[in-house]
Amino acid sequence: MSTVPPEFKSLTANDQKRRFQLPQLLHARTGEMTRELLLKPGDHGLGMTPDPMRADTTTTAVCGYCSTGCGLRLHLRDDEAIGLTPETGYPVNLGMACPKGWEALRVLDSDDRATSPMVRDADGKFNKVSWDAALTSFCDRFKEIQSTYGPDSVAFLSTGQIASEEMAFLGALAKFGMGFRHGDGNTRQCMATAVTAYKESFGYDAPPYTYDDFEQSDVLVFVGSNPCIAHPIMWERVLRNPNDPAIIVVDPRRTETAMAAKEHLQLSPKSDLALLYAITHEVIQRGYVDHGFVDAHTNGFEQLAQHVQAFAPDVVSSIAGVSVDQIHSVVDLIGQGKAVSFWWTMGVNQSYEGTRVAQAIINLSLITGNIGRPGTGANSITGQCNAMGSRLWSNTTNLIGHHDFGSADDRAKVAAELDIPVENIPTDTGWSYDRIMEGVRSGKIKGLWVIATNPAHSWIHQDDARALLDQLDFLVVQDMYDSTDTARHADMILPAAGWGEKDGTFINSERRYGLLKKVRKAPGEALADFRIFQAIAHYWGVGDQFRDWTDPEAVFRIMQRLNRGKWSDISGIDGYAQLDRCGGIQWPWSQASAQASHGEGSSGDPAPQRRLFEDGNFAHPDGRARLIVDDVTPPPEPPCADYPTWLLTGRGTVSQWHTQTRTSKSPVLRKLYPNQPYVELHPEDAARIGVSNGERVTVQSRRGEATAAAMVVPTVRPGQAFMPMHYESTNRLTLAHFDPHSRQPSYKDCAVKILKA
Repeated sequence: MSTVPPEFKSLTANDQKRRFQLPQLLHARTGEMTRELLLKPGDHGLGMTPDPMRADTTTTAVCGYCSTGCGLRLHLRDDEAIGLTPETGYPVNLGMACPKGWEALRVLDSDDRATSPMVRDADGKFNKVSWDAALTSFCDRFKEIQSTYGPDSVAFLSTGQIASEEMAFLGALAKFGMGFRHGDGNTRQCMATAVTAYKESFGYDAPPYTYDDFEQSDVLVFVGSNPCIAHPIMWERVLRNPNDPAIIVVDPRRTETAMAAKEHLQLSPKSDLALLYAITHEVIQRGYVDHGFVDAHTNGFEQLAQHVQAFAPDVVSSIAGVSVDQIHSVVDLIGQGKAVSFWWTMGVNQSYEGTRVAQAIINLSLITGNIGRPGTGANSITGQCNAMGSRLWSNTTNLIGHHDFGSADDRAKVAAELDIPVENIPTDTGWSYDRIMEGVRSGKIKGLWVIATNPAHSWIHQDDARALLDQLDFLVVQDMYDSTDTARHADMILPAAGWGEKDGTFINSERRYGLLKKVRKAPGEALADFRIFQAIAHYWGVGDQFRDWTDPEAVFRIMQRLNRGKWSDISGIDGYAQLDRCGGIQWPWSQASAQASHGEGSSGDPAPQRRLFEDGNFAHPDGRARLIVDDVTPPPEPPCADYPTWLLTGRGTVSQWHTQTRTSKSPVLRKLYPNQPYVELHPEDAARIGVSNGERVTVQSRRGEATAAAMVVPTVRPGQAFMPMHYESTNRLTLAHFDPHSRQPSYKDCAVKILKA
């Protein structure tokens, strides 16, 4: 049983929902309580604290839901977790936790946990088999496909949900040991745009901020981001800001975050790039450019200034649906702010031109000199708990450790560190997620290994995705539950341990490595993903290649060697013990940094909050950041006479998570949101189709339809509708189109018609 605050249990479902969604009530619940806890005498801090008088102990581990990376104090009895509370001394959450964190243990006890390997028979039924039989069949089937159709006929889809050490093992095993050229992660669905934007602008995938910046800014700009719901503990950090900051929100919906904003630019869908260029135009026109910083640390300002001349506010106002006065007001707030931070998440990333939108945000941060100082930065908020780990270690978009598959020097370095022939390393990244799915369609991909992700629910244009999964010769799903939408299509299910049942590290949005700890036994024959990869290496015949990959901490040491000298260098971390003692450590922390920190009176530990680019030096060879602009492109599927409504999608409530694979297992979390799909409609649209609040409607797109309850609200504009992404039916509607630079799906916009059911 996980621990739930007593006052929380006494609330009705509606009260609970309001309490965890509204900014002011969120703050009332945890903000002041946190201050009291931090001042409580005798607080034991982090790590394991045994009490010799009893068998009860506590230990701190990082949460396994979102990218915030909160520290949870796990209460143990006989080395088994029996409850949890937020860790008061952890530098991320400072004693706060959202409902998902409170329920993190409960979801491990679900009846649909995968507890033994299962194989589908000729009649379509799953039968339990031994690990020996499953692993033998796994290797035989994939090798047979490679032999028949060529080595490139198999692929894997990874995740932002498993530990960094497991990602590293999977990527190295699949690409260097098993000959899988193609592999990608579900982080392609959430973070690829930010990664691409940072690499092009900064020269490295380098989110520059630390969470302390939430409390140091005097102006915070949220673009396509609703942290009150999507990242509630980050929002708590905003509410702790003593500067009475001006909050600016750019979002088509009047979200919970927008309700707390000084300025809400409620723009028309997919007009964000034009609007940001208009803001940039006015920043330049009104003299708010930090020319000293621009001249010393950037390239491309002249091209930027020329490009945005076509985006004067009076031109963009009608396109974006916001007034010229609003644009001027926002520009003045940004230009006159002393510490301005810019934040974005999926509303930007999941867009057909998201990379350029992200870079428009980065441009504003750079030209105003708002980077490298407390309370500043162009700051992408990650989605999944270890999406950052996937970016560094999964061997998908980068050669493991932030190297380049296309660089002969990088391939040679990695081969030497891993003691493998350099010929084992592919010379390119292989196919992205969307190309893998298209490869299934064309018959080029015949076998697919899916690890801890649920594409039958989450991939764009869901019905098409499910048909493609059924087209495969061999589909293996490795997951902690055997009931996922994707598992229902599988030929084989491998039972995996979940959060709290294995060890390793996660990397959160602010680049902090935090410890994942085993505090429960996995049910039945389920194994940690790490041990499954280890077993597959043995059965495939490459076990000797991974002889040093004995346990997660041994792999962490290998990872430290692999990215030594990179911007993300972690060679100075003194193992898991230091991570535990410090409440996580942000990259970079090199050996040189560690040696320099051992001065007189110093603990030798890094400061708990560190940001990048304080010296104005960026990762491009010339040390300068790049200001990047592009043409604005029209949306691929705007509303029309047959489908007159924009459909927007996004996070529904603080208690839902992704495809609800875990959150739906908690009776407490299920009470905090509607269990059945709903669609937000403006009162004018509801009246036009003749529906009242709560009545059933049918939402139709060119790809499918969904039935939902009408939620009649003024938070969306007329002609627009919103459905939470967590419901299985939402992705029946979405349009499969992609950012050309990042290959990230554009989930946020498509045309639908809504009818009374």
